[in-house]
Amino acid sequence: MTARESHLVELVDEVGTAIGSLTVQEAHDAPGRLHRAFSVFLADDTGRVLLQQRAAAKTRFPLRWANTCCGHPAPGEDLTVAAGRRLTEELGIDAVPLTEVGVYTYRAEDPITGRVEHEYDHVLLGRVPDGIEFQPDPAEVSRLLWVTPSELPERVAGDPGSYAPWLAGVAARLLASERSGGK
Repeated sequence: MTARESHLVELVDEVGTAIGSLTVQEAHDAPGRLHRAFSVFLADDTGRVLLQQRAAAKTRFPLRWANTCCGHPAPGEDLTVAAGRRLTEELGIDAVPLTEVGVYTYRAEDPITGRVEHEYDHVLLGRVPDGIEFQPDPAEVSRLLWVTPSELPERVAGDPGSYAPWLAGVAARLLASERSGGK
């Protein structure tokens, strides 16, 4: 078990109310327990968002393309604090201001590892200045790619096996927020 697999996550009910905690490993063992998570999208000055291809060492959905960064806050931890920490750990950048744009609840079993994602996923958006230099941790991130948010549904539908199962849902929350003016 990796050190991160022993961290605690916050179990929640279907409306996001905290009901307990388990380790990351226990929460992701089949059949999976619903827990709080976050999915970050970073956008550049032109509106493109950064995707990452998850590293081969990931215990869930390795080598699949996903949003910029994902993770779990510790029980009771502020989402933006936890997300800022993961941005630093995964991409080597200082935390950027983040805004929640929606929540996406999903369940997906990894056909390769048998691990289960069952997450109450807070979708966060941050804007990065032009010229920012990312320094991805190769244990976390294989590759990076900038795309426009409107491209994401077609990309995922055209090759679903290359994308993390949550990407379409979190991208839909991002697009809905953009259509409503970020409200």
